[in-house]
Amino acid sequence: MTTLDPKTTDTADSATSSRSTGTNATRAIGIAATFAMGWLVLFGLVLSPADVNQGESVRLLYIHVPTIWIAYLSFIVTAVASGMYLFTKKHSLGWDRLAGASAEIGVAFVGLTLLVGAMWGRLTWGVFWQWDARLTTTALLFVTYIGYLAVRRLGGSHQQRAKRSAVVGLLSVLLIPLVHWSVVIWRSLHQTASVLDTDGDIDMDGTMLFTLFVGVIAFSLLYLWLVMHRTRAMAMEDMLEDRGLDIALAERRAEGGAR
Repeated sequence: MTTLDPKTTDTADSATSSRSTGTNATRAIGIAATFAMGWLVLFGLVLSPADVNQGESVRLLYIHVPTIWIAYLSFIVTAVASGMYLFTKKHSLGWDRLAGASAEIGVAFVGLTLLVGAMWGRLTWGVFWQWDARLTTTALLFVTYIGYLAVRRLGGSHQQRAKRSAVVGLLSVLLIPLVHWSVVIWRSLHQTASVLDTDGDIDMDGTMLFTLFVGVIAFSLLYLWLVMHRTRAMAMEDMLEDRGLDIALAERRAEGGAR
């Protein structure tokens, strides 16, 4: 009977217990994100005016719009990182981890967008859901990136995971223009863009526009904070998986030697 060297297991166990995903940069970004969120709450709930037509329900705008914009950003980062992994000579797994981390956060933001949108729809249209062009394409985007995350969970080596998920990441990003322009392409209950409109006009009160800007900054900082932590966590997970494989191979060699 063979036993594993305690020093080997201790090294593997301490690989994560002694390390943190936090850095001075993430702490600074976290503080900035918290401060920006506080400003968003102040302006969104207190200082910004109610809408003439939608009343107080318009305050959901300050969550609904920034979250989908940051989701777009997340998926674009996923596509860029996927391309960097596929088309650079080193094929660095760091790009793959960034792609995966950004996609996870993007899925969370799209989910929040759909949730807040359903609440807003109930207040505006009287129902939580309509098979509207914008809602349907956004739901399709959500499901597509859940599929991307599922592909990342398939078996194989780190490099195999990176290659197949990079291809999916590059293809999935093509849905973003369809989602954004769906209200123009098809007749839709969803209102057209108030800021990124085709004619370039901004049809919004100044305080409301500033509050929306604060929301974009706040959620951008939150995204940056999350993606930095998640990318480092993925690196630690890969390292633990590799160490576990090394330990298993060492056990097999020890068993073979004992025979």
